[in-house]
Amino acid sequence: MPSAQPTDSRTVSRVMWFFAIVYAVEGIGQAKSGIMWQPLVYFLKQTRGWDTVTISVSLAVLDLPWIIKPLWGAISDFVPLFGYRRRPYLVIANLAGVLAFAWVATLSDTATLVPALTVTAVAMAISSTLCGALLVETGQKHNASARFVNQQWLWFNIAQMLATLLAGHLIEILSPIGALHAAAWIAAVAPLSIIAGLWLVHEPRTGIDLPALRQRLAALLSAFRNRNLWFVAGFLFLYYFSPGFGTPLYFQMSDRLGFSQGFIGVLGSISAGGWILGGLLYKWRLHRLDGPALLRLSILGGVVTTLSYLLLFNAASAVAIWLLSGVAGMIAMIATLALAADSCPEGAEGFAFAGMMSIINLANPLSDTLGSALYQHVFHQQLAPLIVISAAATGLVFFLIPLLAYRHRSPALTSEPAR
Repeated sequence: MPSAQPTDSRTVSRVMWFFAIVYAVEGIGQAKSGIMWQPLVYFLKQTRGWDTVTISVSLAVLDLPWIIKPLWGAISDFVPLFGYRRRPYLVIANLAGVLAFAWVATLSDTATLVPALTVTAVAMAISSTLCGALLVETGQKHNASARFVNQQWLWFNIAQMLATLLAGHLIEILSPIGALHAAAWIAAVAPLSIIAGLWLVHEPRTGIDLPALRQRLAALLSAFRNRNLWFVAGFLFLYYFSPGFGTPLYFQMSDRLGFSQGFIGVLGSISAGGWILGGLLYKWRLHRLDGPALLRLSILGGVVTTLSYLLLFNAASAVAIWLLSGVAGMIAMIATLALAADSCPEGAEGFAFAGMMSIINLANPLSDTLGSALYQHVFHQQLAPLIVISAAATGLVFFLIPLLAYRHRSPALTSEPAR
């Protein structure tokens, strides 16, 4: 119908703005990458004397709410609240996030600090799950999954670029615990913007009726029987499971290269800037690539940028490496999340997409913990062999791409950049 196209365009535009708000908040508040992460690691290293393995293992609990994202997706899929499947849960989750961040800002004992941080992770994970469901529902309907993924992670990294700059500055001017508390107060304000932006999302009223419940349950069971969905899940796990070196790298920069905490924060901002450049590169050129080609490019970029850490020896090399790794990270995220979104069955979108994200969220802490253990106990605090093994593990996934089944994309998605 002639009138459908402008209406669809307005719907997509409003959802794009909502995703920008949600992922900007997540870029600020996510415990293991936002404004609190560097102050938290610095506090644990300087005042508690924790080493790389202790930090990785003790803070792995912050990944648990992200690993069980299918639970949050299933609840919102099957149990509408006040007649809606997403909006009321978003309000509850983000109010909980405000209170949890404020709680963190009052604590200094690790026995209570880690549980409080876990509550913030639960709030962020629920909010992210609900937005993932909106991404799948709206993205499949309007053939715009890759555009939405690009929008989400573009704004996530704009926020993270500013957050990491500010985090490094807070460490430079405040005590370790003072920097952590200040970062927590800033994070506490951010979720309020999601609640304020809910008017951008149009969601039809629904209720719990047995026919609809049976239909959604059938879709859920169908997802478990979907062979391609299992293969995509396995592919995503192998894609993201390579021995990580994020925590060892922080110790190397602090102790051996002598980088200041402010400069480490700047590097985080530069990496986020690289992610933004990757998003712009996708909008300019890479949107023309089909799914398998984009995946191949992302793996190649991941191998090259991982190996580039072998050339890290001063501040100038660090700037170049962090920028390039950010670009490669954004391309990888778009490629894999678009694959995940297009693999989800209708009727259980929240559960299926959350399940895919849980695979990634499980692979990341396992990767980091394995990498820290290898660094500490096998490679005797030598980073180079860990980097080589990580790059090799990423490269091996390249040979699995021909086995993936892709949803057909219309010309509209492949010929127009995201707006």
